[in-house]
Amino acid sequence: MNLPLATVNKLLTWSCVDGPGNRLVLFLQGCNFACPGCHNPYTIGQCNDCGLCVPACPTPALSMRGGRVHFDPATCTQCDACLTACPISASPMTRDYTLDEVLDSLRENAPFLTGITVSGGEATLHLKFILALFAAIKADRQLARLTCFIDSNGHLGEKGWQRALPVTDGVMLDVKAFGAGTHQALTGRGNDKSLASVRTVHAAGKLYELRFLLVPGKTDTPAELEALADLVLSLDPGQRVRLNAFQHHGVKGPARDWERMTRTATEAAAARLAALGLGNVVLPSVWL
Repeated sequence: MNLPLATVNKLLTWSCVDGPGNRLVLFLQGCNFACPGCHNPYTIGQCNDCGLCVPACPTPALSMRGGRVHFDPATCTQCDACLTACPISASPMTRDYTLDEVLDSLRENAPFLTGITVSGGEATLHLKFILALFAAIKADRQLARLTCFIDSNGHLGEKGWQRALPVTDGVMLDVKAFGAGTHQALTGRGNDKSLASVRTVHAAGKLYELRFLLVPGKTDTPAELEALADLVLSLDPGQRVRLNAFQHHGVKGPARDWERMTRTATEAAAARLAALGLGNVVLPSVWL
């Protein structure tokens, strides 16, 4: 049987900010949104082997072999010149992992872990791999205690969630905006699927955290906050909601000129949501 591969931008053997407890995190390459305010823009595209990154690399870390970009991590200095040179917001510094390689990493680190989170990019673009990975974890006596989480923008249809949720313990789901025009401007996509995903995942008892990005003048408005409150109240006033504050870290292009979301303004938004009836609003743990 041909098992799927996953194109991984980064594997963290531990993280305390990507779900509950201490987690191994897979950041998978590729996203179906094109958010101008993305703080990991190099995870959006899939490398097309155009080779423009090769001459930008100051070391022998990148080369062309058989018409493909080859990456040698041993000589990479992490200068990120290749990311700047890439015209499609991709990264040549990815690696294809097999299922067994991820499972081996989990076994090696299992004594220190609470679970695994698959993130991105957009994790659900790699749904076949996620399904195989989570099923293998739950079938493994050494790993079965680990919880399996997905970090997603919600742009997955009902059928996809019905396949994923039986082997998934929790989902952290982003809603970028409630106004259709605002969401389109912030992501390049409509928000119908994301809003439907919130309800589907919550109904399955798997919505660990609903995330909302506050962008000054765009999503911190009274109308956006009231729409967020209306959605949460229709689900459960105690639903965990994490407010993320837009910053410039990692952002490229016009969004560099957007106003940063201050701590004071973020706390004011949280207070407004509490006044509207939300009982579990979480603020950013780190301020850049």
